[in-house]
Amino acid sequence: MNMPGFSSSQSFPSSTLGWNSLPNSYRIPESAPTLAEARAYCEKLARTHYENFSVATWFLPARLRQDFFNIYAYCRISDDLGDEVGDAKQSLELLDQWEAELNACYEGSPRHPVFVALAETVRQFNIPKHEFSDLLIAFRQDQTVTRFETFQGVLGYCRYSANPVGHLVLYLCGYSDAERRQLSDYTCTALQLANFWQDVHVDFGNGRIYLPLEDLRRFGVIEDVIAGRRATAGFLEMMRFEVARARQWFQRGLPLAKMVGRELAIDIELFSRGGQEILNAIERQGFDVLRKRPVISKARKLLLVARAAAGKLL
Repeated sequence: MNMPGFSSSQSFPSSTLGWNSLPNSYRIPESAPTLAEARAYCEKLARTHYENFSVATWFLPARLRQDFFNIYAYCRISDDLGDEVGDAKQSLELLDQWEAELNACYEGSPRHPVFVALAETVRQFNIPKHEFSDLLIAFRQDQTVTRFETFQGVLGYCRYSANPVGHLVLYLCGYSDAERRQLSDYTCTALQLANFWQDVHVDFGNGRIYLPLEDLRRFGVIEDVIAGRRATAGFLEMMRFEVARARQWFQRGLPLAKMVGRELAIDIELFSRGGQEILNAIERQGFDVLRKRPVISKARKLLLVARAAAGKLL
């Protein structure tokens, strides 16, 4: 796939090792695109890679949509550099190159279209660089850490893998205070936990377990149970416990929707309801996430959108 302003024949200053497993358009070009090309790149990436993104942007002010596209494009490529390369050493090298572009963005000399577009967003909303670089800490950690001993360790991972996204959204909507950030952290962490519990078997297939090892021991669950997709009584009780714990984090974040403007409140409501619906799906199938991945049907997704809109627009 060739993005506006880029061709497959372009040369790149950095080693292509590692980039070969990713879309050609992800690579860092020798020269920067125009701002219009960079904006188009981010919008196309957002609209073609995230099935729910267009739904979420229904409720956003039109003036913010491009900035959301820019931030999504950064997060999407960052995530893929960590997950889609297939070689830890190469992923770390690419993440270093990506962070160098982030630094260039803040110094005024980016070349990648994501950072050309993002530079405008950063200037307009005065977003600190660490909100972007914190995400890279999690993606680097993914290359070397595959187990978490305690729940606090999982929360520490969420601190970098999920919470910065909420901070970025708040900045776009004009909020930078500690109270709203904390409430956002509760919701973003809860969403991350819901995704972890939904994808226990998928993550295990990728060599990772996000369930705290202390909980596996507490409920008498060994890794072979996950590997063999055998939902033992102990495993089911553990998942019941983890789902209840994630619900508590969603509850802690609920006040945020009443502390922001209408458009953002709808999105917060939508994503919070969506995360809780994942937990409901886990519960509906008896907490067995090994034999079948819990999913939300399209009908339920549309219902969630309707409820979120009705609750804020009426």
